[in-house]
Amino acid sequence: MDLELRQLRCLVTIVDAGTFTDAARELGVSQAAVSRTLASLEQALGVLLLHRTSRSLTPTTAGVQVLARARHLLAEADDLVREATTGHTRLRIGHAWSAMGRHTAEFQRRWAARHPDVELLLVRTNSATGGLAEGLCDLAVLRTPVPAGRFADAIVGHEDRYCAMAADDPWARRRSVTLAEVGTRVLLVDPRTGTTTTDLWPGDVRPRVEFIRDIDDWLAAIATGRCVGVTPHGTITQYRRDGIVYRRVRDAPPVPVGLAWRRTDPHPATHAAVALLGELYRGEVRPHATHRRGRQR
Repeated sequence: MDLELRQLRCLVTIVDAGTFTDAARELGVSQAAVSRTLASLEQALGVLLLHRTSRSLTPTTAGVQVLARARHLLAEADDLVREATTGHTRLRIGHAWSAMGRHTAEFQRRWAARHPDVELLLVRTNSATGGLAEGLCDLAVLRTPVPAGRFADAIVGHEDRYCAMAADDPWARRRSVTLAEVGTRVLLVDPRTGTTTTDLWPGDVRPRVEFIRDIDDWLAAIATGRCVGVTPHGTITQYRRDGIVYRRVRDAPPVPVGLAWRRTDPHPATHAAVALLGELYRGEVRPHATHRRGRQR
């Protein structure tokens, strides 16, 4: 069975126009051509798509389903043609959990002001490369090591690590915790995209670990109070949830934040994105640094 986009477009146009005559005018073909195209689609699918009378036409049950899928496929095809023919007018930045953290909104605002001709899209996908290896994005924000070979990357900043815990956890009354303390708890880890592994702890004081596969599952489990999580600061701003609080792990090494892209044929806006995000991270005041200055005074 071979379906053609022109057949699907014909069906959609008939329904939207309301008559074969108006559909023919819209498509720039004869009414007979519209009838033949619809008939060939119905023959290919083996179902009747439209109820036709001298006064009206309405989709059949099968026609309603085919019509919905046809609209989706035609929209995807139009996007493909537009991207291929208009150049790099869209920049897709992928991420696994936290996008640009506290800088996400400001990055979007400054990008729109500086690059109005390049639409910015943020794409969340729970993969180790933030969707880069899967072809879902042009750049990816990564807080884990970049796979060698296929991708190039640049470190744009660093984020402190925080312990996520239930709001009624005894530690919630404190301003910070230590790695040794976290090592006494059950630690929830995402093995695909998480930044925390037991390598943060010496072999004799490592926490017990349970594994999850998504940020929502991670938050739901932590809210029960049964376990805790360790995550970069970016998670705090992107995932504020009732029943969850975050406290800084004061002796944990910071997490590097990088942008990665395909080594061959990078998006023309790659270096502009790297420069802007680096600018935002360089200009931030890290929260615990402010606290230290306050104590010194």
